[in-house]
Amino acid sequence: MPASNGGTLVSWRLLATDPAGVGFHVYRDGTRLTTDPLTDRTNMRDTRGTSSSTYTVRAVVNGSEQAASPVAAIWSGGYLNLPLQKPAGGTTPDGVAYTYVANDASVGDLNGDGQYELVLKWDPTNAKDNSQSGYTGNVYLDAYQLNGTRLWRIDLGRNIRAGAHYTQFQVFDYDGNGRAEVVMKTADGTVDGQGRVIGNASADHRNSGGYVLAGPEFLTVFEGTTGRALSTVNYVVPRHPDTQNPSSSQLNSIWGDNYGNRVDRFLAATAYLDGSRPSIIMARGYYTRTTVTAWDFRNGSLTQRWLFDSRALGDSSSTGQGNHQLSIADVDGDGRDEILYGAMALDDNGTRLWTSGLGHGDAMHVSDLIPSRPGLERFGVHESPGSNGGIGAAMLDGRTGQRIWTSSASSDVGRGISADIDPRYPGAEAWASNSSTLYSSTGQNIGTRPGPMNFAIWWDGDKQRELLDGVTISKWNYTEQTLSTLLSPSGTASNNGTKANPVLSADILGDWREELIVRTTDSTALRIYSSPYSSSYRYVTLMHDPVYRLGVAWQNTAYNQPPHLGYFIGDN
Repeated sequence: MPASNGGTLVSWRLLATDPAGVGFHVYRDGTRLTTDPLTDRTNMRDTRGTSSSTYTVRAVVNGSEQAASPVAAIWSGGYLNLPLQKPAGGTTPDGVAYTYVANDASVGDLNGDGQYELVLKWDPTNAKDNSQSGYTGNVYLDAYQLNGTRLWRIDLGRNIRAGAHYTQFQVFDYDGNGRAEVVMKTADGTVDGQGRVIGNASADHRNSGGYVLAGPEFLTVFEGTTGRALSTVNYVVPRHPDTQNPSSSQLNSIWGDNYGNRVDRFLAATAYLDGSRPSIIMARGYYTRTTVTAWDFRNGSLTQRWLFDSRALGDSSSTGQGNHQLSIADVDGDGRDEILYGAMALDDNGTRLWTSGLGHGDAMHVSDLIPSRPGLERFGVHESPGSNGGIGAAMLDGRTGQRIWTSSASSDVGRGISADIDPRYPGAEAWASNSSTLYSSTGQNIGTRPGPMNFAIWWDGDKQRELLDGVTISKWNYTEQTLSTLLSPSGTASNNGTKANPVLSADILGDWREELIVRTTDSTALRIYSSPYSSSYRYVTLMHDPVYRLGVAWQNTAYNQPPHLGYFIGDN
C-alpha cells in the first residue's frame, strides 16, 4: 500500500468470481475503519494511520463478514522494493567486458500460493540487435517472490544470443495444476533452475560474428516452482528444414538475408485456442517468411497443435505482414482466441483469417477502441508506406482486417498508440509519429497529439488512461493540450534503449489500477509503484479479462507494448 498526500491509500481486488453485491470492510491494526461495507469502490484513504500501521480487508457477502485478507504494511517511500541478485559479469571471446542489467519481466503464480511471482530476464550490457554483429554474454532468467526471495535461476547458455528479438518467454499455467510454467527457446548448454544441462554442455555454435546459426534449437517448458526443465522438444520451425547448419545462401533464400538477422526474429504468446485451455504460441520471422506454431503442454509433455508457414503454403499475402510484437484476442466471437500478428491475423486453427497488406510495423494495439462498432479493433503503425499506398497508421476491424480509417506517411512510422485520453470523444483516441494530429477513435482530427506515444496506464483513478513513457507517468490535459507529471521516480531507469519500456506494467496488486515496475539505475532492485490516488470507480481486476491477462503474458515480446482490455472503460 502506497503512502500518499493526506494519508495511506488501502486498495484491494474485486474478482470476477466474487458474488454480486459483495462489500468490503477495512481494518487498521485490527480495528474496523468502515461503518458500512464499501460496495462502490475497492480503495479507501486512511488519514490516521502511522508508518507502522498494518491493514486487512474482509469481504461481506449477504451480510456475513468473511475471513481477513493477508496483512499488508505501508510501503516506505511509496513503493515496494524488491532486491535482486545481479549475475556476475564476464568477458567475451574477443576480450570485451560486460555486466548485467535487469530487463523485462512477467508474472504468474509459480508456487500455487495465490500470489504473483515475478520472472525477470537479465540482459548483458553487450546485448545486440539482430542486425548488429558481435558476441554477447549469456541471458539469465530469475524467479522472485515479491519479498525478494529468489526461487531459481536459469542460464540460457552461450548458444542463445542476447537481444530484444531472441528470448521471448511466457509465464502461464498451461497444464491446469494451479502453478504457472515458464516457456522459452533453449539450446545446447542451457542450464535449468536445478543445475541440469539441456543438450551438449560443451558445444559452442557461435560464429566469428557472434551469431548462432548452427546447432540444435529447442523449446523447453520449465517448472515454475523450481525452474526444472519438464519437457524439451525441437524448436519449430528450424532455421532450415534440411540441416542444422544452413549455408548463407540457404538462409537468404528462406528468410531474406544471409547473416542471421531475419532468421532470428522471434515472437511468443499464450492463447486459448480451444476456448478453455491455454496453448503456447511460438513464432519465427515476419519480414519475409512467417511461421507460427501452437503447442499444448499436457501431462508433462509438449505436443504440437498446428503450424502456420507462409513459405510451405505458398502464401505470399502473409509475407512481410508481421510486427515486432503480436496480440491475442477472440476477434471473431467464437469463444476461441486468434493471433493478431501485425498486418495479418490467424484463426484459432492456424489458418489465415485476414491480411491487410499494410506490411510490417513497430507498434500495435488491440482492444474495443471504437465501442459503437461491434467487436474489437486494431490500431497500428507501418514501416513501409512506399509499398502500401502511403499509409503510415491504420485503424482496422479486428475480425476482418477491414480499414476503418488511415493516416498517410512518406517514411517509416516508428511509434503509435491508441488509448482513451479525452472523455469528450467516444472510444480510444489514436496518434502516431507520422503526424502531429490527435485522432478520435473514428479518425476525426481533434487537435494536437501528446508527445509520448509509448505506453498507456490506468493510474490516477478516473476512467481515462495516463501516458507512461520511460519511467514517467503523465496526465493529458485535453482542454489545454498539455501534459502534467504524476510520477517520475528518481534513481530508476527504463529498458531497451529508445524503446524506453518498464520492466512490467500490469494490474498485479490492489484495485483495478495498474502497477509500474521499474529497475533501479544500478539494477540492484526492482521498484513496484502503485497508484496513490483514490478512485470512486469499482471494476473487476483487469487480470480477469482474458485479452488483458494474455497481453501481460506477451508484453515482454520484442518491442514491448502495453496490455489492453477486451472491453471499453470510459465516460462514453
